[in-house]
Amino acid sequence: MKLDILAIGVHPDDVELGCSGTIINEIKNGKKVGILDLTQGELGTRGTIETRYAEAAAAAGIMGIHVRENLKMRDGFFTNDEAHQMQLIRAIRTYQPDIVLANSLEDRHPDHGRAGKLIADSCFLAGLVKIETVDPNGKPQERWRPKNIFHYIQDRLQEPHFLVDISDVFEQRMQAIEAYTTQFYNPDMENEGLQTYISTPDFRDSVVARARMLGKRIGVKYAEGFRTQKTLGISKLDAIIQNET
Repeated sequence: MKLDILAIGVHPDDVELGCSGTIINEIKNGKKVGILDLTQGELGTRGTIETRYAEAAAAAGIMGIHVRENLKMRDGFFTNDEAHQMQLIRAIRTYQPDIVLANSLEDRHPDHGRAGKLIADSCFLAGLVKIETVDPNGKPQERWRPKNIFHYIQDRLQEPHFLVDISDVFEQRMQAIEAYTTQFYNPDMENEGLQTYISTPDFRDSVVARARMLGKRIGVKYAEGFRTQKTLGISKLDAIIQNET
């Protein structure tokens, strides 16, 4: 399936927290969007591999995702090496996205930064014709390099290079995040298992506050932020949000 946008997260729920509002916007605009989870999140303190798959499927349904795949890399221990790059190159060539949304290049969780670099490197290498790969049927794949890679902002606040207005879809975005009932605050599970950094009501409040704060900067209610290593260009100024701030 040729996708317009491929959102990649090292853990199931990274995409929901980082860029699900943007994804929902784009799907509503007729774009084909997929999610690629690199690991099964098996090192997460709460929940199991099975519950993470069920939660990821529920979140995908809420967002309207066209396809979601898990590459089953080893949570916490994957590396940015040839074997992992080749695995990701095959996926990029399979889905042929024009835009890739990727983990932050630096963050609180070391997996995030390592994954961000792995994704960026693999997107470049996927465009080299002398790197040969085959699809699951053994058919040679064509080279493919996404036109843009945008890194969504995760736990550590970084200065965004651009912001996306997600005000109209914010409640749907929160529903996608809250589909991860074992990971984030769930009053029905408040006394079950260990509480973690992300399972408290305070963490949920911070997710909302971050979106409000970023939205305020562009004169809207809620926004998501992205960073890019590539200079962006626009064809007309009408693409710019022109609210007074």
